[in-house]
Formats: sequence, structure tokens, C-alpha cells
Amino acid sequence: MKEFLSQLSSGLKSSEIPLDFQPLINHLIKLKAVKKLSDSYKLNPKYKIGTIDLSQNGTGFLKPLSNNESRDILIESSNLLGANRGDIVVAKRVFTKARTRAKAKVILILQRERNFSVVYTKIQQNRIVGINISTTLPLDITASQKSLRQLPLGTVLKIDNETNNIVEILGVLDDPKVDEKISLAIYDKKEAFGQESEREAKSQGSWVDKSLYGDRVDLTNLPFCTIDPIDAKDFDDAIYFDKDNYTIYVAIADVSEYVYEMGHIDKEAKNRGFSIYFPHKSIPMLPRSLSENICSLKPNEDRLAFVFRITLDPKSLKPIKEELIDGIINSKKRYNYDQIDLFLQNSLEDADKTDEKILEFLLPLFEVTKKLRDLRLKNGFEFRTSEIRMQLDKDQNLISTKVEKETPSHKLIEECMLLANKAASKRIKKGIFRTHDDPSYDKLQDLLDNLSLVGIEVDFTIDIPKMIKEIQKKADKLNISQEVDKLIIRSQKKAKYESDNRGHFGLGFDSYTHFTSPIRRYSDLTLHRLLKADIRGNKKRFNFLLEDIDEICDKISKLERESDKVAWDFMDRKYTRWAALHVGDDFEAIVTGVDRNMIAKLDDKIKGARLFLLDEDLELFQRVLVKIIEADISTLKIYAKVVKRDV
Repeated sequence: MKEFLSQLSSGLKSSEIPLDFQPLINHLIKLKAVKKLSDSYKLNPKYKIGTIDLSQNGTGFLKPLSNNESRDILIESSNLLGANRGDIVVAKRVFTKARTRAKAKVILILQRERNFSVVYTKIQQNRIVGINISTTLPLDITASQKSLRQLPLGTVLKIDNETNNIVEILGVLDDPKVDEKISLAIYDKKEAFGQESEREAKSQGSWVDKSLYGDRVDLTNLPFCTIDPIDAKDFDDAIYFDKDNYTIYVAIADVSEYVYEMGHIDKEAKNRGFSIYFPHKSIPMLPRSLSENICSLKPNEDRLAFVFRITLDPKSLKPIKEELIDGIINSKKRYNYDQIDLFLQNSLEDADKTDEKILEFLLPLFEVTKKLRDLRLKNGFEFRTSEIRMQLDKDQNLISTKVEKETPSHKLIEECMLLANKAASKRIKKGIFRTHDDPSYDKLQDLLDNLSLVGIEVDFTIDIPKMIKEIQKKADKLNISQEVDKLIIRSQKKAKYESDNRGHFGLGFDSYTHFTSPIRRYSDLTLHRLLKADIRGNKKRFNFLLEDIDEICDKISKLERESDKVAWDFMDRKYTRWAALHVGDDFEAIVTGVDRNMIAKLDDKIKGARLFLLDEDLELFQRVLVKIIEADISTLKIYAKVVKRDV
């Protein structure tokens, strides 16, 4: 839609108008927003097409889609026609005699960024209104005041953006258990699957009769194992290493065998795109009866798998043979990362016979993956970042945080998965790739300017990997490696999915894709279908799968960002509730932003909460003692004041 509308602003020939867009063109002609010339269509100069942004006071700003216009156009709140942030609209210029900023009014909403909004009820001027949780702007709910007064103040509602009707009552703002529903509803996500999807999933059964799959390679005799987080419910990858032949097997759950294209599960999975992970639960991409059952590589159960068998050169460790197999495996043990870390430290006292058999290949594999990692990091980067894990009580209140760092077991699995992902990317010239562009000059210059504030002086060079590694060396000496690595990551572009290979800057790979998590990512499921068509020589099916691949890549990239935002929104809600209970208390923090606002991250018993500091003249990465002044549960803002510097 965006690309088409952008082209329309410059003009399109009749032959360039897709059939699906002809009704829209006809409607825009009736509105006089589009002019029909002899053999082309062009946007009337008095009209603009763009996306809406909103300020805190409700004023709108139109960002034109046309690349020729860079300045936003002001739209008064009374002229928004109900448009919300992110909506694509047609606006008509409003001309005034006075030489003021360009203005416009919305005449048509072409595409909603969100179908729904989340509001909580509040009294304003003796009326019950809804306060939009995302924008803080008031909204007139399509319901009688009498019925609204039956609800307690602070009731959280899901609202239809077209009609302002109440779609669902989510709970009350004061209840911590409503946070999960708010975070999902803001981005129009849901946990429950439709009845058709659930029936389709359960119809697949819970066990595999390998005698029915005579065309598959039987690998059930190999001692595969899975290594996952301790609380994992689904296991989509298993590994085995034939140390005599230097061959690594990476077995991935064969989800495409059970999720039929255009079936009920597939349609829901495509709309979800990714599993979402909260501290206390997951919102899966696939029904649990599928993802945690027949698709999951459970121990001592035969399972269908899509397997890469990668043979390495013992000296160079470069792949000399990469085979993709329709297989059947039987994982012999389910491990968590902590267990494997103990084994890698030679703590073998608790090992049983199965462990001993697996460790015969796992310990040599660990040595191989360490060397693979060293080779990879010559061109790629190692960012020393950590992940915050929250622990919630039974009422879903935050009680503690834990910093989860990458351990040897994580690194072992990562290198195996990277090998498989790289091998998969080599098999297709067009399909679905995981791409990551070089950072822009402006972003890198901003990075260098910020680093100079903390005493890291590095000259710009076109050899970006070399420059970044020089930055990391200097950060190590100042003992601020994690903080600097976060700045480096922030300066880079977002990785995304594209149908053409353009390499992966961060990993230092010429070609890369996602193959190893089809239970959690629709991108991997899509790739599996393409690869199956390829290895079976079915060019007709392969080309059919490519017909809408660009649209799928764009959609999955968007859904990935949304899935991350849902999880971050939930964590911010937990942090803010915790802070509201600690107004007036002092905590240690570290300053992480000094550009527009003074921002700090909590670094005490509770870690990671973002604080807006009511102070000036602070230095980047300065450690401070702060007092929490206010915590607004609706806007997710925690305000604090520095009581001591350089703690």
C-alpha cells in the first residue's frame, strides 16, 4: 500500500495501476484528490498522502509519503477525522491569508495502523471519557454515560478505532494482572486460537509411527540431545556431532509437515508471525497442542525433523559438505543450559549412562564451536550485552530481576544454529533472507560524538568493523564494555527479512537466513517450505511460494518489531508498578541518555527500569543515587531526582 501511494504522488500510468487498487483510485477521483490525465493518474497538488503522528496535546502532523517533501504538515485535532498515530491518510491543504505553517485536514483514512485502541475511564468535565493509554489523549466512547458510570473508574477498555465502540472490558488499571491484556491489546495480539485451529492441531496426534515415513532418512539411532532454557516448553532444535567424520547434525522440528499452507493454523501463525515471551508465560505462534507436542523434539520420542548434516574440514573448519535431509530423529535427553555448563566445567559427578554417551560427542563439539566462534569474530562482532529476566509473584507483581548472561552452553548452541542458518541461505538465490545493512555515516558520527563524552576518542574510518573493534578495546580499558556495546547496537540499522540476499553486517556473513526456529518464527516456516520444494526439484511449487514473498518479508519484519514491543511494554508496566510502591526510596542507577532527556537505567537490586531524571548536566554512564519522585502507571513514566553523584 505505502509503495503504491508513494508512486501515486508522483504519477502512475493506467497500466501501472493494480486491479485491486482501481476502486480506491476511482474513489480518490470522486474526492478530487486524484486527477485523471490522458493515460495516467496523479495526485492533486492541493492534497497530500502521508502518515499521521500525534503530539501530547492532540495536534496531528502529516508526514508525506513522497520523498520530495521532508517537512511535516500541521493538522489541528478537530481536522483529524478520528485518525490515530501511524494511520495513512489523504489530507487536503488548508490555505490561510497569514503566512503561517502549512496546514491540512484529513478527508480520508486509507489504512489504520491499529484497528483497536486501549483506554481507561476517567472523569473529565463531569463526563466519563476514555484516556488512550498510548497517546494519553481523551476519547469519547460510543456508550451512554449511564452505562459507563456502572464501571469503576480506571476500567481498561479495548475500543474499535472506526466506531469508538467497546470491544472488550480488559480489567481495571490498578490490577497488575491487567498488564498482560493491555500489552497484547495495544498491538492487537491475542493468546487464544480459533476453534478450527485447535481442532486442526489436535488432529495431528501426539506420536510418530516411523513405519509410515519410508521415504525419510531414519536417524533415530543417533544420540541427539536438546539444550534449552530451564522453563522451555517446546524444543525445536537438537544436535549431534559425529566426531570421527567431523560432521555436525542440526535437527529442526519439521513444522511444515503439520502446518498446511492456507490452513487455519497457517493463517493464524502468519498473522502472529512470532511467539511472544512474557516473564511468566509465552504467547505461542502455534497452538500449544502442536508446538508443545507433535512438533516438539521431546526426549525419547520419534519426531519428524528437517536436518542439516554439515561436514567440516578438520583443519580449516570450513564446511566441505552440507546436506539437507528429511529425517526422523529420537532425542535421547533434554538438557537446560545450566546442566550443560556444569558438564563443560568437567562437573561430571551427576552424569548417568545417557549423559556419558552424549558427552562423548558434546565435549569435542564444544571445542570445535569455540574455534568456529573465533573464526567468525574475525569478521563479525561480539556484543557484551545481557538480558534482564523478571520474576513475578502470583499476583504478577515484580519481585526481582536477574541478569542473564551468555554462557558456554549458549555459545555452543549458537554456533551450531549459525552453521545451519548459513547453510540454508546458500541453497536459495531468492526466498527469505535475514539481512542487516551497514550503519549510516550520520549514526556512526553520532556514536563517535557520544563516545568522546566518556573519553573514547576514535577517528572515523570506512573500515567500520575495524573501527567498532577499536571502540570496544577502549571501552574494555574503561570497564564500560556493556554500556558502550549498547550504544554501538543502537547506532546500527535493524536486521530485517528480505527476499534478496544482501548479507548480514553484524554477523559478518555474506549470506544468512533463519532456519532453526519454525515453532517460534513464521520466517523459518516459510523458508522450510521453500527448501522442501527445492530439494524435491519442484520448481512450480517453489515459484508459487515466491509469488508474494516480498509482502511476506515486509509483514514478518513488522510483526517482529511488534512482538518485541509487546514484551517491552509488559516489562515497563511491571517496572512502573514496582516504582509506584517505592516513591521516596533511593536506588543506584547509571545515566544512559543525555541528548534530549536525561535518562538513567536502574542498577540496584532491581535492574533495567528506565528513569526520567529531573536533573541536568549529568555525564553519560555516570553512576548516581536517585530518589523516585513519581511513577505514572498509565503513561509508564518513572521520574527520579539525583541525590548523589558518582556513587
